[in-house]
Amino acid sequence: MRLVDLVQTSAAVASTSSRLAKIERLADLIRRVDVDEVETAVAFLSGTTRQGRIGIGHAAISSASHVAPADAPSLTLKDVDLALSAIAEVTGKGAAERRSRAVADIFCRATSDEQEFLRRLLYGELRQGALEGVLVDAVARAAAVAPERVRRAAMMAGDLGHVARVAMSMSGGETALAAFDLQLMRPIEPMLADSSESVRDALGEMGDALVEYKLDGARIQVHKAGDEVRIFSRALRDVTAAAPELVTAVRTLPARELVLDGEAIALRPDGSPHPFQITMRRFGRKPGATTRTPSGPDDTLRLTPFFFDCLYLDGTALIDEPLERRIAALQDTAAPFAVPRVVRPTAEQAQAFAEEAISRGHEGVMAKTLTAPYAAGRRGAAWLKVKQARTLDLVILAAEWGHGRRRGLLSNLHLGARDPEHNSFVMLGKTFKGLTDEMLAWQTDHLLKLEIGRDTYTVHVRPELVVEIAFNEIQASSTYAGGLALRFARVKRYRTDKKAEDADTIATVRSIAATWLDGLRS
Repeated sequence: MRLVDLVQTSAAVASTSSRLAKIERLADLIRRVDVDEVETAVAFLSGTTRQGRIGIGHAAISSASHVAPADAPSLTLKDVDLALSAIAEVTGKGAAERRSRAVADIFCRATSDEQEFLRRLLYGELRQGALEGVLVDAVARAAAVAPERVRRAAMMAGDLGHVARVAMSMSGGETALAAFDLQLMRPIEPMLADSSESVRDALGEMGDALVEYKLDGARIQVHKAGDEVRIFSRALRDVTAAAPELVTAVRTLPARELVLDGEAIALRPDGSPHPFQITMRRFGRKPGATTRTPSGPDDTLRLTPFFFDCLYLDGTALIDEPLERRIAALQDTAAPFAVPRVVRPTAEQAQAFAEEAISRGHEGVMAKTLTAPYAAGRRGAAWLKVKQARTLDLVILAAEWGHGRRRGLLSNLHLGARDPEHNSFVMLGKTFKGLTDEMLAWQTDHLLKLEIGRDTYTVHVRPELVVEIAFNEIQASSTYAGGLALRFARVKRYRTDKKAEDADTIATVRSIAATWLDGLRS
């Protein structure tokens, strides 16, 4: 299939608000794609590539974006997929330059619309309205099978593209999809949580529930078959080599076969957690390498597992069982590593438990319905997170045009703290979260009145509008000049009652960040 056909479908899907229309357009495209290109098509429509991370940086994409476009479409999906696979294999001296040339080669064969699509795809900014739920229904319609069959197969496989290829093959259909089930050493997508403002609100929505610590660590899914143990990340990558101490811990558990869901976290000597980014450095380094903390190299930084779910036990899959049954299995097999929890607490007991979690340095708590099955890959009200959040009053420095249903509206906000010493502002990150339709319309109108310049994607504004931003953590960052970035930033409200000179300063931000790092320096 030609790339232009997918690009045109992507644009059509992004421009319509009708879910049924999106599904029909996507299904029509999937029917027309060759079976050996289905995985690539589904990945592109999901806003990703089949290869995942392939080492293409901002400079390569930006440089390629200036290549003169082709006059007529000629690229196929297979052309682009093969080129991306080749780029992913580039290593050694001069790799960055060779990747950059390879990206430019793709762009010079692409038309203007195809270049725009590829640029956004490689930047990870392709929000085209083809959310996975819509794509699942589209694959089901194209293959003439029930959507729930595709949905469950995708949960078990952790890869909708692969499921789509099986469903669309000559021997596909519901019989082929039924073969997808939880299997040892093949990770499934993790169940996700919605948010709640308070513990009382969360329990009010659930009824029969438990409350457990919300840990700010690295999500892990652990598979055990005898002495063989493999650890998978939230993104389903095999990270076993990065955490040998977790492998050792899981080998001590009595069950012969296990699949456990949980978190790995680096703890200080007093049992409080290191910042998230310190834990994550363990998964970004080569085996045997030293982890650097703000106080210097640390050869002893160890990860501790905390498990909160049991999905498989000695030949029996438990994902369709209620949480209470899964928790009982967890306690029977991995009690030493179970996350702290209280079952069926009163509102007062739950609130006290949440305050205890926060006092110990954790994010907050999770509230979970005891009767719910494990909904792999889905986010819903069966799990609700209640986290403590700080806020800062920051100034908007620029805003990016939105995509999909936000097309034509200024959406992604560039956030800055005041730097009175240099009479300027220090950028701390971007966010498009927390914005209602009314806020999007209002900010677009207001920011355009403050415009001082723009490029294709961004409107730069006079630094006058103050916004209250909630966040969970401040972490070190090489992306921004100030060396810091907000984690999980989202808009709470506009502070039209404040002027830019009333905004929080970078000194305040550094002070908050220092409180998180004090434990590392001691």
